[in-house]
Amino acid sequence: MITKIVKLNTDNFLIEDLDEAAEILRKGGLVAFPTETVYGLGANALDKEASKKIYAAKGRPSDNPLIVHIAHKEDIEVLAEEIPVGAYQLADAFWPGPLTIILKKKACVPYETTGGLKTVAIRLPANRIARELIEHSGVYVAAPSANISGKPSPTMAEHVVTDLSGKIDMILDGGKATLGLESTIVDLSEEKPMILRPGCITKAMLENVIGCIEYDPAVLSKKPNKDIRPKAPGMKYRHYAPEGSLTIYSGEIHTVIDAINKIAKEKSDNGYRVGIISTEETKERYHYGIVKTIGSRKDEASIAAGLYAVLREFDELHAEYIYTESFADNRFGQAIMNRMLKAAGYQVVKV
Repeated sequence: MITKIVKLNTDNFLIEDLDEAAEILRKGGLVAFPTETVYGLGANALDKEASKKIYAAKGRPSDNPLIVHIAHKEDIEVLAEEIPVGAYQLADAFWPGPLTIILKKKACVPYETTGGLKTVAIRLPANRIARELIEHSGVYVAAPSANISGKPSPTMAEHVVTDLSGKIDMILDGGKATLGLESTIVDLSEEKPMILRPGCITKAMLENVIGCIEYDPAVLSKKPNKDIRPKAPGMKYRHYAPEGSLTIYSGEIHTVIDAINKIAKEKSDNGYRVGIISTEETKERYHYGIVKTIGSRKDEASIAAGLYAVLREFDELHAEYIYTESFADNRFGQAIMNRMLKAAGYQVVKV
């Protein structure tokens, strides 16, 4: 298969530029496209054979559910039933945007899309290319991240090319994803609202709209649980992981820097290729290995936006060991640490 790449300017493109991509989706093919979070790998969500193609292209476990992307808020009534008032309140507050809502599915949504679950995950993206593609295709679009399963999510079209070229029909190149982390996922399919994946929309922001909401225990866990059945993407399997071994160092920042310098020197002296993830504030304090800056602690959004790109850069450099600082548990910090823990296989050194 030859994968066609189409470059688009998010702020200045014609609907006709999406004709071919829309037709591919209608015919059951696969199209990677930009969203504000990461690039998605899209297929017709109501076509079970098309959904199967997503799993095959990514090498994704079949019990890992897909998020269905819609173009209009009212589309949730086509896909879901027994919709609580809270779902409409959250949609009004945060859609279009980086929030996925899990609801009880209608029969029209195949189990191949939901990972065998009786629930469906739904999101209305903010990225204009994504929304216009869904609208123009006339189908609801199931779309996980457009990468090989388990690898760092793609925030640029180049990442998609690296992972999926020759495996999918088309890639829409709309530049760099603005947020760089996947959506917050909230489960409203049961009586008690539950956060299944943290993101840029925080617990406090959600509670301002619908009141008390809790975290699923798997979100707060500091170790993997292979026995859970994932209700949302990213809950069970190894995700976001670079090729090298990633370890997080936690503690006072000066102690963390000393510890990373020590282990980096040791590994480098033994002939290993070492990578260090720093911030703008600490980059000059590391003296060994390849140092990559993820962003500034004064701007956590920059750290969120840079995480996956830095992990992929270390893959290109064939780093065998990667060491990183940890980040505070506030708005972006929790989402960043959630992804880092999974990428590191929960390897954390407290110093």
